[in-house]
Amino acid sequence: MRPSEPTAREPRTAAAHAAHDPLPEGRGPVRYGPPLPEPGLPVLPELAGVVAAAADRSHPEPPGGPPALLDAARGYWVRRGLSGERARVTAAPGGAPLLLALTAALGGDVLVPRPCPAWWVPQTRLLGREAFHVPTPAECGGVPDPYALLETVRRVRAEGGDPRLLVLSVADDPTATVPPPEVLHEAVEAAAGEGLHVVSDETWRDTLHPGTDTVLFSPAEMFPDRVTVLTDLTGAYLPPTLPAACARFAPTPFGDRLADRVLDFLTATGAVLAAPVAAAATYVLNEPEAVVARRTAAVALHARVAAALYRAVLAAGAGPVRPPRSGRHLYADLGPLRQGLAAHGVSDAQDLEDLLTDRLGMPAPGGHRFGDDPAALRVRLSTGPLLGSTPQERAASLASPEPLRLPQVAERLSRVAAVLDDLRGAAPEEWPRGGAPAGEGRESGR
Repeated sequence: MRPSEPTAREPRTAAAHAAHDPLPEGRGPVRYGPPLPEPGLPVLPELAGVVAAAADRSHPEPPGGPPALLDAARGYWVRRGLSGERARVTAAPGGAPLLLALTAALGGDVLVPRPCPAWWVPQTRLLGREAFHVPTPAECGGVPDPYALLETVRRVRAEGGDPRLLVLSVADDPTATVPPPEVLHEAVEAAAGEGLHVVSDETWRDTLHPGTDTVLFSPAEMFPDRVTVLTDLTGAYLPPTLPAACARFAPTPFGDRLADRVLDFLTATGAVLAAPVAAAATYVLNEPEAVVARRTAAVALHARVAAALYRAVLAAGAGPVRPPRSGRHLYADLGPLRQGLAAHGVSDAQDLEDLLTDRLGMPAPGGHRFGDDPAALRVRLSTGPLLGSTPQERAASLASPEPLRLPQVAERLSRVAAVLDDLRGAAPEEWPRGGAPAGEGRESGR
């Protein structure tokens, strides 16, 4: 397999379009999904200083990132057990343009798990390629079930398709789960056996919740010749206002050619980092003490709020819901509340999104945004909006030893519980003194 130019495809029929569109016309067709869950925290002062210091640079940054950034990215991966050279690292202004360049360079059709991050599939569609969703195993999201993957590849090829790329995640948006190493290995082994290249989205790898038995491995540790690693730094390090992402290519001749081809696409599309963003990315990837301390505190805070959110969802009778293990979000299945939701006019994921966004006063994208079944009543809930409404409140949440008992956090969690209880058709129960949900503390059960 080698990187290739995009190939022309026959236009899809109306029936084929309908099969790919998550919802019929007039029911919120998805073209571009919601962004990553917001951090909900003030920008690190040291990071703001780095950005300000670079704001007066007049020279443009080179496509693919300046040498200092590439060295920082290489060091970041070396500290995680993935060796590499500067020539095999590339940077871009965000994960989406980087994945677009990778998809264009590899050619062919793409396979993704169902559900998957909302920003993956638009890249494929923009290039006129097909994206095929593969069911995930019962224990986690982020990776396809290996048997379903093999069957999907067989079917696509039988129908004249050309699957070349599998995109997966080791710490998942939207499900907030982390695939066990053996599950991940089986999925990547199946992909490698079919000649697929694997892009491992590791945006959330540094947001594993403390106090759990979660173990994270990169597919690049298992099949180093078959995997390109992609990390969007707005996951654990940068605010959305400073979009930056990096890719690490396989240490092979194919990886070298792919890196060169991706750089061609980034250059041709003008996907170049602004100087302040490049400076910010370089700073966080070097992981100075201030960055590590903020990351550790932020991950612990989001983990506690996500665990409380998980308990509130379970208490309302929703499920099955996998406990969150990473990130700052939760993927909830409100199917058991279907009867109560129907009384509020909710019949699909778009209705659920509209209702919860309005009732909760925060984004609540439905599962259809992530390629899930529109008829299923699934929704991604984020922890960032629960930390407060002002920078001062959010900073207080970060600094507090008991953030769930702060009024700004407790009131928002209480609102979530009350809304879910109302949708179930039950009267909201009183929460323990202090406003925090019952069982305050970190969720550690598997």
